[in-house]
Amino acid sequence: MTALDWPSLALLALALAAAGFLSGFLAGLLGVGGGAVVVISLYETFRIMGVDEAVRMHLATGTGLAIIAPTTLRSFAAHRAHGLVDLAFVKRMALPVIFGVVLGSLVAKQSGGDVLKWVWVVMGSFMAIRMFLGRDEWRLGPDIPKSRFVELYGVGIGTISTLMSIGGGAYVVMLMTLYGRGLKQAVATSSGFGPLIAVPGVLGFIWAGWGADALPPGSVGYVSLLGAALSIPTGLLAAPIGARLSHGLSKRRLELSFAVFMTVVVCRFLASLLL
Repeated sequence: MTALDWPSLALLALALAAAGFLSGFLAGLLGVGGGAVVVISLYETFRIMGVDEAVRMHLATGTGLAIIAPTTLRSFAAHRAHGLVDLAFVKRMALPVIFGVVLGSLVAKQSGGDVLKWVWVVMGSFMAIRMFLGRDEWRLGPDIPKSRFVELYGVGIGTISTLMSIGGGAYVVMLMTLYGRGLKQAVATSSGFGPLIAVPGVLGFIWAGWGADALPPGSVGYVSLLGAALSIPTGLLAAPIGARLSHGLSKRRLELSFAVFMTVVVCRFLASLLL
């Protein structure tokens, strides 16, 4: 790692704090997006700090999970206070999602950073397209089916969200709205999936990176305690703000903004893979 002077360190600290605030705000507002902001911010921060490319993406992903863990917990608490969370659906999906998190941690341990980037390119593109279209009126049925394919979908949510360091909100909102649930209830319920992914995901990335070479000081496995410490407080501050706004504010413009942001992230990782 290269040495940084105090002004540079101060700018990095400010960037991480701002990323944490935006992460918490988006997690509360849309149920999606917080992890996306954090991962790209951490990746670029670790690049500036001279963190080895071999561990940079893993470290950004694991630290991102550590940052969104408390913000998703607070976001869930805020949405639950409004009475819109479908707790029965959260309980139904809990074990499949956690099993998916375990699978994602195993994949992360056995994979290089390029694999995590490709996951971002493919799934990030899907998320961006979904938000650009914004077709909430599409329906597959009047209510979420009892089929075990829904639980299998939960396993996929846990796996992909762990590898992307996101709370899984985009996939939960899409499923619930396609089966007749209102957008507000879908967003509120999706906040309950964030803790199910982030908390075991952090433990999984600590395990996956235990003893890895080239980790920066202050890291425990693939989790940077310094990055988490700088970002978590502002994220906790912002999560309830976003949750309050989500119950009285049109989201279309913000969805489009997030879709643009996701497109930029996808292009950034695609360029690092191909150039």
